[in-house]
Amino acid sequence: MKIIVFLLSLFLLSHRAIGFTVLIDPGHGGHDDGAKAKQYKNKKWKVIKEKDIALALSKKIHYYLKKNNINVYLTRSIDRAVSLEERAELADKIKADLFVSVHINSSEVTQPRGVETYYLDNHKDEVVKKIESIENKDLKGVELVINDILTDLVIERTTKRSKLLAASIHGEILGKMGKKYKLKDRGIRPGLFYVLALTKRPGILLEVGFLSNPSELKKMLNSKFQDAYARAVAKGMMKYISKQKKITPSLL
Repeated sequence: MKIIVFLLSLFLLSHRAIGFTVLIDPGHGGHDDGAKAKQYKNKKWKVIKEKDIALALSKKIHYYLKKNNINVYLTRSIDRAVSLEERAELADKIKADLFVSVHINSSEVTQPRGVETYYLDNHKDEVVKKIESIENKDLKGVELVINDILTDLVIERTTKRSKLLAASIHGEILGKMGKKYKLKDRGIRPGLFYVLALTKRPGILLEVGFLSNPSELKKMLNSKFQDAYARAVAKGMMKYISKQKKITPSLL
């Protein structure tokens, strides 16, 4: 009887997933390296770039979602620059229901560590503002004003679902990996990220860990860690999708 119930639950989860489209966004790319760190290995220093780890993780998330009958795309599958506008245009083109942007954190000191998950919303957290300034650094002038207005509109329409998505994925990451990899929970946080606003649909931004922390950097470069993280993200998203009705992607 337990086996029948288990198989039935898998069928229902897969059935509900059909028709959902997800866009995975590896942060940075091309001339934009994102955060950088140095690692001493084989008697020489090697520069580790955020864009490379983000791409590797995103490809793995893509793989596990595809295995679960999700229509899933990447904003980039190679090392190339992708503007915020291009990411948003792709989300519209494929009629994405959900958007997930993958990033790696960094600090001026080596002590900070841990996983964070962001959703689009207002806040008063000074620490978050520092992250925002890094991820939004390419916008200025009139473009910045326009995106501020757009962000306010999108927040009204997406925050509730984005927060639920963030909770589902963040909980799965900590639940499956927290103890094994000694992950520090830095929480689910609101943030004003234009890459989330421009896509105009429920979405989150993942900060996998800190490049600036040597032990955490070593974990993130480990293929077993990457697989475990990708599976957790995929499972958290599947749990979220299983509770949703098919949503309309065009919110504005």
